[in-house]
Amino acid sequence: MTHFATSQPVFLRTWLLWTAGFLAFPVAGIAGDLAAGRVDDAPAALLGGLVTGAVLGTGQVLVSRRRLDPRRWIPATAIGMGLGLLLGAAIVGYGTSLGELAVMGALTGIVLGPAQALALPARTHRRWLWAAALPILWALGWTVTTLGGISVENQFTIYGAYGAVTFSALSGLLLHYLLPYRAAAGPASTQTPIETQA
Repeated sequence: MTHFATSQPVFLRTWLLWTAGFLAFPVAGIAGDLAAGRVDDAPAALLGGLVTGAVLGTGQVLVSRRRLDPRRWIPATAIGMGLGLLLGAAIVGYGTSLGELAVMGALTGIVLGPAQALALPARTHRRWLWAAALPILWALGWTVTTLGGISVENQFTIYGAYGAVTFSALSGLLLHYLLPYRAAAGPASTQTPIETQA
């Protein structure tokens, strides 16, 4: 049996688990809404983004199959989401049209992408691709949600289930490319060869 044949089921399970992590998005959105209410001013955007990002980052760590370090990923996602949503929402005047939400999403991703890219494990190759993809994927998430008829006029901190599934499925493919799951590596997989020998 070839390595390709044996790695396919591992990839599929890993990708499906990450994609199922879309469920963290509505939970994160509810948490952000409870903390800050509508995203209609700067304090609400910042606080709502921080809380939403913390919950989302936690959910992504849980479905990452130990590829993401919670000590780095959760704070990076919270800070990136808080500052990114603040920037994006302020630039579009807290508007909720399709175009405004797409721009807000792209601007959120411009801040969130590099924050998360820096939080990826040291062994990640081409981490800049994650930073480059997030503005596109975040804008796509808001676009799909808006076209799906979700009540975006309520000024949520994060897009709905349609956008979340889209984002999770596509980002799962990218994460696998950048950071393939290694079953044998286990939780110590973030160690460098020097650390392993020490």
